[in-house]
Amino acid sequence: MDIKSKKTKSKVFEVECPCCRSVLWIDFHSKEVIKFDKKRKERGNLDELLLKEKKRKAGFETRFESTAELARERQKNAQKRYKEAFTQIEKQNDES
Repeated sequence: MDIKSKKTKSKVFEVECPCCRSVLWIDFHSKEVIKFDKKRKERGNLDELLLKEKKRKAGFETRFESTAELARERQKNAQKRYKEAFTQIEKQNDES
């Protein structure tokens, strides 16, 4: 896009921000931002939002179940190690 001024030609570049997707118009010579337009967030409909919330809740439930299962396995392993250690101590006491 070329914009003609009274004395000089100035080139204006249209650039999209990679982070926020806003559009910037920058003057080549002065390296100043001439215009700035924020990208508006797209609004989803209610059905999409409800579906996302259900998926999020399902994720919580699965994470909770996996955490609970892991805790049960750790407890079983700890009890097993305790019994093994206790039997070893009894054997050592019997040998003495």
